[in-house]
Amino acid sequence: MSITTPALLEVRAALRKYLESIPEHHNILVGCSGGADSLALTRALFLEAPAFNLTLIPVVVDHDLQAGSAEVAARTVAELKSWGMVNIFTAKAHVVMNDGLEASARRARYQIFEQAMETFASSYFFLAHTLNDQAESVLLGLARGSGTKSLSAMADINGKYIRPLLSVNRATTEAACAEANISFWNDPHNQNQKFTRVRVRENILPIMERDLGPGISPALARSAAILREDAAALDQWAEAEFAGFDPISLDCPKLLELPKAIRSRILRLAIYAAGAPVGGLTAEHLAPVEALITDWKGQGEISLPGGVKVSRFSGRLSLSNP
Repeated sequence: MSITTPALLEVRAALRKYLESIPEHHNILVGCSGGADSLALTRALFLEAPAFNLTLIPVVVDHDLQAGSAEVAARTVAELKSWGMVNIFTAKAHVVMNDGLEASARRARYQIFEQAMETFASSYFFLAHTLNDQAESVLLGLARGSGTKSLSAMADINGKYIRPLLSVNRATTEAACAEANISFWNDPHNQNQKFTRVRVRENILPIMERDLGPGISPALARSAAILREDAAALDQWAEAEFAGFDPISLDCPKLLELPKAIRSRILRLAIYAAGAPVGGLTAEHLAPVEALITDWKGQGEISLPGGVKVSRFSGRLSLSNP
């Protein structure tokens, strides 16, 4: 079939502004699981990259978490080779179950992505998350009671990782594969309702579409974009304010003058600087630290992740990590 069919054209068009920003003669990598989203993205990159003098290298990961995973990876590689692709990075993930299947598999997968980027000296890795994934992420953030950063879901560019399809829906990627005569894999995990994301996808979003009207997923994605802009502005404000503080001895009256949204960000910056694992603080961790500033009643020392200790002495928050 023609490669200029509508769905594939939409996927290709979504890529171009990202490819334009990459210097010529660079290697670009793409995660390709064998599903519709990643195969549509890989096919579109395969067609577009030569015009920008870029070399495309797909990365195929076998998570080894279900029967037949090696065969799925092999079929994906065979599909890519049938297009004429030569450089394909393949690896088997070593999934260590520390914090649930999804998070553990993601961590193992990204370790391989980092390995592939180092192997091919690349700073550009494309991922196939779609508008549907973005909408699901917003609802999951709402369910967790998360702040603006979590509700803003995924950024289209996050360091080395590029997500060009956040404005493209899953139906389009499936149609693009059909138009290009590409057979894709349906991961059984994507229908397993023991996973919260699957329940959101299969149960919650369809109910919202039915009862609130169509267009819920694009609306949630738009909300995520707005929240991301707001979160970025608040982060910049907090970072500018933080520069005026002693990070291990924070002035409580000065903190009290600031809006809570800025104060909580400053507290996070200080606690991370003291040695807490970045991303490891929750609202529950911050609440007692906030109380040292806004509801001081002689509370004792607070212990936080990473061995960080916070106490209040003489109107200042003292942070230590013995």
